[in-house]
Amino acid sequence: MSDKPHMNLIFIGHVDHGKSTTVGRLLYETHVITDRDIQRYKELTQQMNRPTFEFAFVMDQLKEERERGITIDIMHRDFQTPKYYFTIIDAPGHRDFVKNMITGASQADAAVLVVSAVDGVQAQTREHAILANVLGIAQMIVGVNKMDAANYDQKKFEEAKANVQQLLKSLGYRNVDAINFVPYSALAGDNVAAKSDKMPWYNGPTLLGSLDLLTVPAKPTDKPLRLPIQDVYSISGFGTVPVGRVETGVMKPGDQVIIMPSGAKAEVKSIEMHHQQLQKAEPGDNVGFNIKGVDRKDVKRGDVVGPTSNPPMVVSEFKAQIIILHHQNVIAKGYTPVFHIHTAQIACTITDILEKKDPKTGQVLEQNPETIKTGDIAIVKIKPTKPICAEKYSDFPQLGRFAIRDMGETVGAGVILDVTPAQGK
Repeated sequence: MSDKPHMNLIFIGHVDHGKSTTVGRLLYETHVITDRDIQRYKELTQQMNRPTFEFAFVMDQLKEERERGITIDIMHRDFQTPKYYFTIIDAPGHRDFVKNMITGASQADAAVLVVSAVDGVQAQTREHAILANVLGIAQMIVGVNKMDAANYDQKKFEEAKANVQQLLKSLGYRNVDAINFVPYSALAGDNVAAKSDKMPWYNGPTLLGSLDLLTVPAKPTDKPLRLPIQDVYSISGFGTVPVGRVETGVMKPGDQVIIMPSGAKAEVKSIEMHHQQLQKAEPGDNVGFNIKGVDRKDVKRGDVVGPTSNPPMVVSEFKAQIIILHHQNVIAKGYTPVFHIHTAQIACTITDILEKKDPKTGQVLEQNPETIKTGDIAIVKIKPTKPICAEKYSDFPQLGRFAIRDMGETVGAGVILDVTPAQGK
């Protein structure tokens, strides 16, 4: 671990605009991968008739290895700038990328939207920008990649920039004029870590330089503890050890906690992170903690830990704003896909469609529509098939956003506007 402030970074954008190559190049420029690694990838890409893909290959290799079940030191996806220590959330282009983007153990603090200078705004550029906005990713850098293919033409850069600015404004992004737009070539390395003499017309920061202009979000330590559980272990001689990430508040040994929805109460005996005992766990810390007086069968993934004085909310119904990203057909009342809310996965039914909104203006287009379809933004009522811990996005953003999955695809995403507490909880 580094003693620099830590941030989670996500790379978004259309499929062929160079996200993987950008990530590979950043890892190379920050010395996470070496010339020898690149040489090895170069040889592999030539064997596979994919020359010039060596940087993209860095991430693809990790993905392949991960898919084959070989565990890889997470090191590969961490890198440091002079100011920060970054973790890249998920390899770009991965099929479950959107799901991971939404339910990843770590939420993104900032996004790099990669747009090709040659092709400009495409379908996924828009989709990913909408997602980043719905999910509350507050900071963004726009990387205008493939400047080498655009002959380092300033006009091409300005054109792409104007189109992306227009897109972001139409989606309701605030402070669009304050976003850094960086022209670069991931393949050639121009303007990634060092200024390029091929673009004398550009005098802003490099891609790496722009990352150091981001600000670390404040840790919500003033809120009550909320820790969604990712896994539970039984360790002989130790007892029950849940594992999860502190989203809000602070947890200390000796704390009296309650695990919802079950209502099981326990005392925190000890807390561990990276095999070290902690005296307190704060937001962003991924910890294992030993609890006394609770059987392993009473704790499961998707449960949420909080203080006994302020238990996590258990809901029987909630109202949400959703965006439909992909669906073959129209969606009507009664539709029951799987919702991923923090670490919980649960089938939920859309019981009512209250209104359909204009994605550009946010104005109401239609009250109580019969159906909604791909591209629509709607306010809906949702009933989980069993009680689940969830909170209003305005109170606890980390527990108030979700992805909707169906038949192996991400159908949509949303945020919780209001909750109906479950009876007796």
